[in-house]
Amino acid sequence: MNETPDAPAAQPQAHPFARLTPDVVQDALASIGLWGDGRLSALNSFENRVYQAHLDNPFEGHGQVVAKFYRPDRWSDAQIAEEHAFAADLVAAEVPAVPPLVVNGQTLHHFDGFAFAVSPRRGGRRPELDDFEVLEWIGRFLGRLHTVGAARPFEARPVLDAAGFAHEPRDWLLDHRMVAPEVQSAWQAALTEALSLIETHPVLRAAGSPETDGIRRLRLHGDCHPGNILWTPDGHPGAGPHFVDLDDARMGPAVQDLWMLLSGDRRQQNQQLGALLDGYEQVRDFDRRELALIEPLRTLRLVHYSAWIARRWDDPAFPINFPWFGSRDYWQGQVDMLVEQIEEMQNPPLVG
Repeated sequence: MNETPDAPAAQPQAHPFARLTPDVVQDALASIGLWGDGRLSALNSFENRVYQAHLDNPFEGHGQVVAKFYRPDRWSDAQIAEEHAFAADLVAAEVPAVPPLVVNGQTLHHFDGFAFAVSPRRGGRRPELDDFEVLEWIGRFLGRLHTVGAARPFEARPVLDAAGFAHEPRDWLLDHRMVAPEVQSAWQAALTEALSLIETHPVLRAAGSPETDGIRRLRLHGDCHPGNILWTPDGHPGAGPHFVDLDDARMGPAVQDLWMLLSGDRRQQNQQLGALLDGYEQVRDFDRRELALIEPLRTLRLVHYSAWIARRWDDPAFPINFPWFGSRDYWQGQVDMLVEQIEEMQNPPLVG
């Protein structure tokens, strides 16, 4: 691959989401008794397809709902059911999350080959993460989320480990010749060195490995970046953060839900982490040994992200929104970032 990944000689089949027209969305809602009035808006989502729909017949007081159509063949029904159960557990514990609505006695529905769920519409804005009071508030709620997450494990959903986030994505990318050939050797060498450092942490080894360091895996949000936290300003009903999109929920160390909220230089990240942990530890103890996992987790996400884009290249949304992906410059950039991460993983961890 030189300029774009895996460009086939034959015309590829249309992606399943190509069938998900506005009429199909409205028909899916009607199939469970929710009748749209014709107003339908696509919301920002690459992994799934998400729509805001206005209803003719408000459901349990909701005149607008958000319909999430899951990417076909990604999650099993059992895995989606665990996502929904986790959301229900959070709501039962009064953790501000947005759960799917129970319609006709269930939260997961099927129509025309698509699995979908319907949630209430919730407003909000991205949190202002340069405000330490906001970070402390988010930390408290993450502590509450993890208290619920630690109560019982996922059985069907995967574990965040090097096997699933590095070894398997690496092998897939190489088998499908996705890495630019000019830098493939350098990329493999850098990744091999990075993995040797990542796998010094037992909790990040394959799920079947013994966890001799004693760091717990628990049910996580899994993708807790600022875009998945909606903030309601103080003084308004429901003020503070609420969590959306548990699509990537999985088992892993607690720090996974903290590090994506950090940005800037090392000094800034230490300050942000300190504010998050000030809030978190008002609710729940935090194992400070997990701070050494931040850079390994960042490295795993780097590898997983490349494979995530490459695997979805037949989805027309991806070439349009990631036109830079797959070039020699892209992969050289990945090599450079892996080299930087190797250095970071050998530095002392953040201290919070």
